[in-house]
Amino acid sequence: MNIGGRVAIITGGGSGIGRATAVRLARDGASIVVADRDADGARDTVRQIAAIGGQAREICVDVSVPAEAIRMMQLAQDEFGGFDILHNNAGIATGHPGYPLAPIAQWQRVLDVNLGAVILGTQLALPFLRQRGGGVIVHTASMAAFVGFPPDAVYAATKAAIVVFTHSLAPLADEGIRVNCVCPGVVDTPLLRGQEVGERPAWLDAIPRLQPEDIADGVVQLITDDTLAGQALRILPGQRDFAELPSTPGLRPVTSR
Repeated sequence: MNIGGRVAIITGGGSGIGRATAVRLARDGASIVVADRDADGARDTVRQIAAIGGQAREICVDVSVPAEAIRMMQLAQDEFGGFDILHNNAGIATGHPGYPLAPIAQWQRVLDVNLGAVILGTQLALPFLRQRGGGVIVHTASMAAFVGFPPDAVYAATKAAIVVFTHSLAPLADEGIRVNCVCPGVVDTPLLRGQEVGERPAWLDAIPRLQPEDIADGVVQLITDDTLAGQALRILPGQRDFAELPSTPGLRPVTSR
């Protein structure tokens, strides 16, 4: 898919990976809907896009709530005539105290945002993408999906589920709708630096960090390479590769190595 002239919805677009991806796609010629619960952050992303001559609209939504997710997609329909790209990027950490000490409502919220909103957003996006004759959905997962993450087991579980969810949707490529996910290592974002991460171990701060723009590059790869469907792109400092996913009867993932 050529990005120029397309329309993209970016969830969690008010900071970090979402902001970097929104700005990158706008620079490449896409119109952007920036969705985030942080209205100020979303507005700032739109200002950054405007500064480079791009088109963008912001919307303050909780993407785990069906009515709000629909409102986000309807904005793209009303403002830009639809959308071609959905980046399910919004995500949170369990925070402090971590699991299993965290109250049930605290870790349930992580499931709702990190996994439930991805499943919901994908389902709601499909009719819109079919109207456009196809499109691309990219989820933000994590390397924690493959190696675990003891400081936040619930976060790791949601990211592992996203990888399997992505792989299971590979057959949508038969309709011209490609679903892939990007799996970053440690990224220097507000989520990592802020209070939401809770009390993290010293070894986490010693790991080399990626920049959000590194992940935006990976998202662009998944959008523009029409041979990719059902794939998990792993990104570490100086390394980018595709995870070896199981061969499953009934699935025909398209892969380019």
